[in-house]
Amino acid sequence: MHGSGRTDQGVHARCQVAHCDLPSKLVPRTLWNGLNGVLPPDISIISVARVPCTFHARRSAKGKEYRYFIWNGPTVPPYLRHMRAHVKPKLNVAAMQKAAVLLIGKQDFAAYSANPNRDVESTVREVHQIRIVKKGHELAIIVKGEGFLYKMVRSLAGFLIRVGEGAIFPGDTVRILRTRQRTARVPTAPACGLFLWNVIY
Repeated sequence: MHGSGRTDQGVHARCQVAHCDLPSKLVPRTLWNGLNGVLPPDISIISVARVPCTFHARRSAKGKEYRYFIWNGPTVPPYLRHMRAHVKPKLNVAAMQKAAVLLIGKQDFAAYSANPNRDVESTVREVHQIRIVKKGHELAIIVKGEGFLYKMVRSLAGFLIRVGEGAIFPGDTVRILRTRQRTARVPTAPACGLFLWNVIY
């Protein structure tokens, strides 16, 4: 079984893609029913399909979309407590968006990732889009890119939260990028707010 990628403990996946090679032909519907019959209740197979033998869940992916959800209010609704990062002080969304724009493009994101304790060929990644959507007390940081470094999206979210709180100015975004050094100015946001939203092929 090959997945499109790995997620940290506590991170959610709305869309995770995996492929496997089977020794015999199975009707997709039969496989779908069988897998959902044995999986624990916090994992569900949404669909099963035949793909060409050249398809690879990870290597064939053109990009990914992540969404980081924040509850920006005094109290998180209990039914959302495992799916939203809680930030009580009112966030400055306009400042967050100014900083987000500076993170778009092909850049070295070493300062916005965590050490994976393994060699990484390159810390250069291309981010296609970062936008922030607010609805009531809920904020969603939507990030699309070709691929991401270890804990990169949670680091981007943690940084943007600090900007929204007024602890960091939007103009510091590029200066931090250029240092290529991870510091306390870029905290890792809690895992519970992050969703792998879509894998793009």
